[in-house]
Amino acid sequence: MASQQLNSDENPARGVRLPRRERRAQLLSAALEVFVAQGYHAAAMDDIAERAGVSKPVLYQHFPGKLELYLAILDAACDSIIASCRAALESTHDNKRRVAAAIDAFYAYVAHDTGAFRLVFESDLTSEQAVRDHVDRVTAECADMIAAVIRDDAGLPAPAARLLAVSLVGMGQVSARFWLADTDNGASGLTREEAAALVSGLAWRGIRGYPLSDEHADG
Repeated sequence: MASQQLNSDENPARGVRLPRRERRAQLLSAALEVFVAQGYHAAAMDDIAERAGVSKPVLYQHFPGKLELYLAILDAACDSIIASCRAALESTHDNKRRVAAAIDAFYAYVAHDTGAFRLVFESDLTSEQAVRDHVDRVTAECADMIAAVIRDDAGLPAPAARLLAVSLVGMGQVSARFWLADTDNGASGLTREEAAALVSGLAWRGIRGYPLSDEHADG
């Protein structure tokens, strides 16, 4: 009986017992919805427990406080966008397509219906150092990956390649958020694909001037 209690939790409202890993995933999903809808400061652990259909003591068995729960969600959200950027860069050896894929990774992320990007790029808790560290990790790790490609292709010094990479990351995430806001209020008129193509075209026209040799430079 004690072993069962250590490895699973019961939903008292529904009488459903879940393995600990599944319960944690359920709590994170419910918390994400609440944090996206209300922001960190307005969200309450009571709201999250109610959304998950569990008692508050069950929630506290998994997360000692609201900040720890928020950081767990933020960590997963940051991992997701970094993984998407990595996949984009590894999807082709054609640099023009790499730029397009990297930009589209940010558009796909902000367009996802979970709204997780708001915790990464629009957090209302940036005064918390741990939150800033998570958010900065997205820019740093995505920029490092892009900088490696630019450095190898263009032969630029590492600081120059990194600055260009950070600029590309900023272009992707800022324009994607602007596009989504315009889309939400009906002002955009552009599909995700059209918007991402416009921005990647702009980025490529700038970045293609740096390579020492690139057979696709006129593409």
